[in-house]
Amino acid sequence: MVEWITNVISSLGYLGIGVLMTIEGFFPPLPSELILSLAGFSVTQGKLSSLLWVVVAGTIGSVIGVLPWYYISKLVGEQRLREWIDKHGKWLRLSGKDIDRMNHWFGKYGRRAVLFGRLVPTIRTYISIPAGIEAMPLLHFLLYSVVGISLWVGLLAYAGYVLGQNYQLVKKFLSFIVLVIIAAIVIVYGSRFIMHRMRKQAGKSRR
Repeated sequence: MVEWITNVISSLGYLGIGVLMTIEGFFPPLPSELILSLAGFSVTQGKLSSLLWVVVAGTIGSVIGVLPWYYISKLVGEQRLREWIDKHGKWLRLSGKDIDRMNHWFGKYGRRAVLFGRLVPTIRTYISIPAGIEAMPLLHFLLYSVVGISLWVGLLAYAGYVLGQNYQLVKKFLSFIVLVIIAAIVIVYGSRFIMHRMRKQAGKSRR
């Protein structure tokens, strides 16, 4: 797979990155970690001229790739989609439990789950499903997706640029960053919840 991805990027340049990320957006078994780290490494080799254009191409491709899941979920609904996933989801490494996990994220964080979800490897592609099921407005879906995806793409492309062909280091680097992001989300929303409870208790004590 490494050789095939490298050949696509070498042959098609930024267009190849966009095409690969479009496929990855719909079919996660093609890993974005590998595509973008190789693209970042190609910049250090001089095969591509700009890390910025790697990020732009990867972001555009990925946004296009996540749109089908949004529209499919919006059109067919949760029940029919879940039935299809139970039969065929193994080809996409997707199960009913994954749907439950993503629904939990969406229920907990609302529309912001689309932004946060784009930064978490096990959730980033299929967070489009609850967004579609809940009929999230397309403009909001695109806005949150672009922000989250561009951060993800930039992180991976930069990791490839700095760490080169050391893919195991890229994975370790990525795992650490994801943990930091999740910890930040928990701290921010945990503190908001605590403050909300404290204000509520203070309001009751004044009565």
